[in-house]
Amino acid sequence: MTNMLDFEAFRQTPLNTAPYDYLVVENFIQPDCFGGISADFPVIDGTGSYPPDTLDIQGQFAGLLEQLDGKEFRDMVSEKFNIALDGLPTIFTVRGRCDKKNGKIHRDSESKIITVLLYLNDADWQADGGRLRILNSADDLTDMVEEINPNGGTLLVFRRSENSWHGHEPFEGVRRAVQMNWVTGQDVVEHELRRHRLSAFIKNINPFRSAGA
Repeated sequence: MTNMLDFEAFRQTPLNTAPYDYLVVENFIQPDCFGGISADFPVIDGTGSYPPDTLDIQGQFAGLLEQLDGKEFRDMVSEKFNIALDGLPTIFTVRGRCDKKNGKIHRDSESKIITVLLYLNDADWQADGGRLRILNSADDLTDMVEEINPNGGTLLVFRRSENSWHGHEPFEGVRRAVQMNWVTGQDVVEHELRRHRLSAFIKNINPFRSAGA
């Protein structure tokens, strides 16, 4: 399989350590692969996050998920964050649309160890909302260290911690992203998948209902 991801750019990107461990790699998807991946992005009418097994995953988009879940990427993340990820399970969710209720400040649950966000929007992001912010605190969306445009192929990876606060200004509309997490155990995977599948079922009945995440 063609390498769709710019692993060398990841290796060359320094780790930020304040206010928590994170890094951002723009154009992490190889330019000659982005069009095919975007074309194969599954149809998602509702807001919120969907497990891949509730969507029509195929083609180059399926290949992208496979490479994100592969040994080479895992080893690079392990080295960059100085954390052992071998043997830890992963969980994927896919988001296609954003609701104005989404983006509230949060730090992710304790069961998540590393969070990976890969944005798959086709053009430069023009909207004021929807730009993820790395935050210093839990109660001030303007107290940010960095604002990340969800442009096509932009990657964010961060270590979940007690102060890994992040969020974004409200946005409503298409906002494509893949999220992958290394989590503490298989029981977390099973719990999260049950929760997301139930949410996906409800959203399929009413596609404009938001999960509020």
